[in-house]
Amino acid sequence: MLEEISIRIRDNFETKDKIREEGLKISREIVRECRTASFALHGKNFEKADLSIDAAGRALKKLESRFEGHADIYHAGFVEHAQQEYSEVTVLYSLLKDEGKTQNLPSPDELGVEYAAYLNGLGDVVGELRRHVLDLIRGESFEKAEVFLGIMENIHAALMDFDYPDAITGGLRRKTDVSRSLIEKTRGDVVNSIQQKKLETAMRRLESRL
Repeated sequence: MLEEISIRIRDNFETKDKIREEGLKISREIVRECRTASFALHGKNFEKADLSIDAAGRALKKLESRFEGHADIYHAGFVEHAQQEYSEVTVLYSLLKDEGKTQNLPSPDELGVEYAAYLNGLGDVVGELRRHVLDLIRGESFEKAEVFLGIMENIHAALMDFDYPDAITGGLRRKTDVSRSLIEKTRGDVVNSIQQKKLETAMRRLESRL
């Protein structure tokens, strides 16, 4: 009897281990495609980003289908990480392509991701937007920089509403704290750059009068 039980358990574990290994491989594929898309977005290559996001979305559906009946390994962490990366890059794609308009932001239900993963992905978007704002500052696009700074602040405000235990939010509080720090730095960069530009303009006007 004990031998039969052991065989049954071993078969179950063998199946779970096989699914887990396959899931890890697909998860790494999703993360790779998302990061490729993010890099393409900062280079304004929306066509390449779209292809990578589409590939990541297909892989995510394949990943989730592998875990039917295996909720224990589904919640082991790597599926949620893949969902976070996918949420982050799809939201970033929408914001950059629509030049800061937020009406068409994809929802977690549209993306097919867990709510906690979506919120943590939003937290990571703040860091990506800081990078975009710094690029805008270098190009002296100060008005656009202020628009995206405002979006960063809006995301942080939204995340602040979810004051729940980490067991529910997946560690959202830490990302919320990090986003606040990034926003403060970015706000300082924007203000200083605008002031510097005003000073340079004033000095050129003064030189032209002398």
